[in-house]
Amino acid sequence: MSDSRESQRYLESRRLRLVAASASLVHEDLGGPGRLATALGVRVPDNWPPDLYDYSAMQYAARLLVDPVEARWSFWYLVDRLGDEETLIGICGFKGRPDIKGSVEIGYSILSQYRGQGFASEAVGRLVDWAFTHGAVLEVCAETFPHLRQSIRVLQKNGFSPAGRGSEHGVVRFALQRKDLD
Repeated sequence: MSDSRESQRYLESRRLRLVAASASLVHEDLGGPGRLATALGVRVPDNWPPDLYDYSAMQYAARLLVDPVEARWSFWYLVDRLGDEETLIGICGFKGRPDIKGSVEIGYSILSQYRGQGFASEAVGRLVDWAFTHGAVLEVCAETFPHLRQSIRVLQKNGFSPAGRGSEHGVVRFALQRKDLD
């Protein structure tokens, strides 16, 4: 029997509907904004996709999502559900399932016209809460460049603290520990 959290395809926050990526949904995304709009039933802006989610990244995600164990530990499409019409505004998600230490890395990217409005902070907060409902997750981490102040602010708003150097040159790591570990 599967865990209901693993089969959950949608999450909601105050303004957002988060839609878990699937191999078929990513395939529609790779087919162009029109196909993605139809698949999600939302408006997809002309400048889709957001930074960091180019064609090769999406192809990689589609291959990973064929494995049901990877379900929900990939990315989630972010839909602004409170505007005049539901609109796809970005992506937030994980870079794979939790590692052996119970750490999972989160990433996010919002279309330029929706930045600075708290959407990334809201999405990160919702996915962090979701991740910590899984017993295997003890930490959520993120890596960014020190000059990306908005990205760092998203992490700080969600309680992340500096945690040293990142995995690549010039990158810094932030982490948030699950609170019930004390």
